[in-house]
Amino acid sequence: MIDALETAERAVAAAEADEAEAVVLAERSGFARFAASEVHQPTLVEDATVCLRVIRDGKVGIAATNDLADEGLRRLARRAAETAESAPAEDSFPGLADPMPLPSVGGYDEETAALGPDDQARLAAAAIDASRFPTYGYLTSGVTRVAVASSRGVRAKQTLTDTTAVVLAAGEAVSGYAERTSWRAAELDPAAVGREAGETAARTRGARGLEPGRYAAVLERYAVAELLLYFALDSFSGLGLLEERSYLSGRLGERTFDPRVSIADDALDPAGLPKAFDFEGVPKRRVELVENGVARGVVWDRETAVRAGNGQVSTGHAPVPLEREWGPQALALSIAGGEAASTEDLASLLGEGIHVTRLHYLGVVDPREGVITGMTRDGTFRIRNGRVAEPLVNLRFTVSVPELLREVPGLTREPIVVNVNDFYGARYPFGVLAPALATASFNVTGSGSAPGI
Repeated sequence: MIDALETAERAVAAAEADEAEAVVLAERSGFARFAASEVHQPTLVEDATVCLRVIRDGKVGIAATNDLADEGLRRLARRAAETAESAPAEDSFPGLADPMPLPSVGGYDEETAALGPDDQARLAAAAIDASRFPTYGYLTSGVTRVAVASSRGVRAKQTLTDTTAVVLAAGEAVSGYAERTSWRAAELDPAAVGREAGETAARTRGARGLEPGRYAAVLERYAVAELLLYFALDSFSGLGLLEERSYLSGRLGERTFDPRVSIADDALDPAGLPKAFDFEGVPKRRVELVENGVARGVVWDRETAVRAGNGQVSTGHAPVPLEREWGPQALALSIAGGEAASTEDLASLLGEGIHVTRLHYLGVVDPREGVITGMTRDGTFRIRNGRVAEPLVNLRFTVSVPELLREVPGLTREPIVVNVNDFYGARYPFGVLAPALATASFNVTGSGSAPGI
């Protein structure tokens, strides 16, 4: 693999500007994809991208390339300069970051970095063999190098590893889903993933419909992670707060959720997918978003922090320069666990309701009120007399996440990282540390298709 920091420094040196900053993302990764229980699409990727941001007379220009030769970087610098020349001055731009001490974090594992195509195929086969139904999914692992260099002296670099197994076990009128992800290969058990998916699928045969209405529900960690990520896009973003798209706008300091609910963004936690710095080279910080049900804060990059004023500073959440319009994002979400040992314990707390494994086709309807719509998938069941009972078809739903989290009878003890990276574009692993939870309010709007293929 390339030296990401050296490449970033060469890009900065090629720039002719008042200030310049380069971000490099490089990866070496592989996928063993499988369908109908056969590995059919092995994929190997080795690539690198450099994004250069230049400032001329208060104007900002950005360009990107994967041509890392000296001439390619000179062309990149010219394109970025031309973009700056044609851009209006940005009054809110705070200038580039100054160098700061960076935290020491985990996130790199030699065993994971050493996994090759044969290893990925072997691990995929273990997941396939553990399911009694045809399997669909993938086993992937990779090494990512990220570096930031600037004319102000920032020199930040980190090497990351990650590996994920995703299994959908499906047949006629049955389907079940499971996933595991980690930055340490030793913590990944693909056979356990295959078994979990197959066991869930076996319970979905004979699925029935359900009348629309509001139900108590147990949401497995897969469902919790997806729902929270979509809610966070606006509600935990400093830009969303400033533009009043966030549910937390005007509510900071108020009790907005059940006292059992505490949510943080913590990229330093070794139980997740650790990161030391953001895409401006600013150190990552743990941010308390919700503490015992009380709204505490949002994540900031340098630009939104300056706009906010009142001494606000970046929390280390600057996005990739080409995605600045999205603002800072909470991509290391963590929900504190509770006291329940299992989802069966959560079902016993509810007595009656539904059990949801996974969500699909999510869309944000009203970001200001945290309203999200979508469909359950690959394992939806009735809860009767405190037990997970008969299977249900996939259900359409529309929920207000704040309402869903307002009454939470329980959460499982141990949050487990759920991959929420779709692996499109450059590899930059992230996930949500999520427990399963029970809620008193999950709004079902209709029935959809039966499980299976």
